[in-house]
Amino acid sequence: MLYINGRWTAAVNQHTHNVVNPFNEEVIKNVAYGNHQDALLAIEAAQVAFETWKQTTPYERATLLKATADHIRSNIEQYANTTVCESGKPLIEAKGEWLVSANLFEWYAEEGKRSYGRSIPAQKKDKRMTVIYQPMGVVGAITAWNFPVYNPARCWAAALAAGCTVIAKPSEFTPLSAIHLVESMHAAGIPAGVMNLLIGDSDEIGKAFLNNPYVKKISFTGSTRVGKLLIEGAAKTNTKLSLEMGGNAPVIIMDDIDIPTVAKGLITAKLRNAGQVCVSPQRIYIQRKIYAPFIEAMKTSLNEVILGHGLKADTTMGPLINEKQKHWVENLLQESLKEPNAKVHTLQCQLPSKGYFIPPSIVYNISPQNILCHQEIFGPLIPVVPFDTKQEAVQLANDTPYGLAAFIWTNHIQDAYYFSERIESGLLGINEWVVQAVEAPFGGWKQSGIGHECGTEGLLEYMEKKLISIGGIL
Repeated sequence: MLYINGRWTAAVNQHTHNVVNPFNEEVIKNVAYGNHQDALLAIEAAQVAFETWKQTTPYERATLLKATADHIRSNIEQYANTTVCESGKPLIEAKGEWLVSANLFEWYAEEGKRSYGRSIPAQKKDKRMTVIYQPMGVVGAITAWNFPVYNPARCWAAALAAGCTVIAKPSEFTPLSAIHLVESMHAAGIPAGVMNLLIGDSDEIGKAFLNNPYVKKISFTGSTRVGKLLIEGAAKTNTKLSLEMGGNAPVIIMDDIDIPTVAKGLITAKLRNAGQVCVSPQRIYIQRKIYAPFIEAMKTSLNEVILGHGLKADTTMGPLINEKQKHWVENLLQESLKEPNAKVHTLQCQLPSKGYFIPPSIVYNISPQNILCHQEIFGPLIPVVPFDTKQEAVQLANDTPYGLAAFIWTNHIQDAYYFSERIESGLLGINEWVVQAVEAPFGGWKQSGIGHECGTEGLLEYMEKKLISIGGIL
């Protein structure tokens, strides 16, 4: 069902869409599948609701957002099971995603109270200047399938806390998690029209957002290709954008680290959500002195991976999201092995008879020009390249149009500072694999994005700054 103006409803055209379990390729549920007609209804409802919602205090909005967080936590078992079935990720990852999403709603409930302005000392004695922040208006939120709870929550919570109304368009591959999020908001008492949910044709709904003057901003999480299309469309309408697009995260591993510990952590981080993570460690650059032993340590950890259904307790990696993604990763692996010296170590296991599974693989003895170092993989392939000097490592890491995340492993503080000041990325983890946090800004450089989610920056993305200047005071 779609959620428009406080009611669950079928699509105007009565079309539906099958949500498929990537583990067994079976239909989980049939959901409504709308188009531009539904988008127009949602936009109208959101605009009407905005006139009232923007007048509420941050404290009133906080009460609703906190109640949403509480409802999520009370239903986390059911909700996480749904996420496993539609996305394929293991249950422990799904539960973690739901917990972080609840934290986002609670954090923005509080942060909305701190959208402080400022007073500016004027050069003239009779002049007073203040800056205030006001809600932007109707926000269209288009989110991806790889994190069907976290991606929507970080946008919705911030926009609502800022006083905006929201029209959400989740991926058609994983809409059930978004439905649960809206169920929590409905249970919390969100007013009609403040939150709306559309499942349907991405092109039609995206164009409806771009072409309607009521939609002041579009927040998008997805591919660089689609992000560029939104940029082109927004240039014609002056619609504001926040974009989290592709990533190609480099990992630089210096020869002073503990090899088994870092290798094990790398495998775990890389195979989260089967590698379908924008900030996933992707290109592994290892200082030559430890190149061979590090690869052996990676092989040992890779051999411990267990593929299976996400609801099984021992599963550590599930399937890819769909057949298209599976073929993409398989083709990348084949292309990468065309280099004459390339070698591969693949997890030896019995693959399930159905489902979009692909065993994880380490690809090594390759050049920095290998296709795996220059394409966003979004799958469980791990290319490993040696380097000699810090200068070479920086050059290799920055040799990409992307700039979302990067990772550095070293025990020398001088090297940590050296790399942190030279790597071109919006997020940089030094001796850790989880760089993002509810309270910290998340955003990319170069072609990885525009704007930020999370943190104070995420709230301000949905607010307009206004200078109020008064003359003739004296």
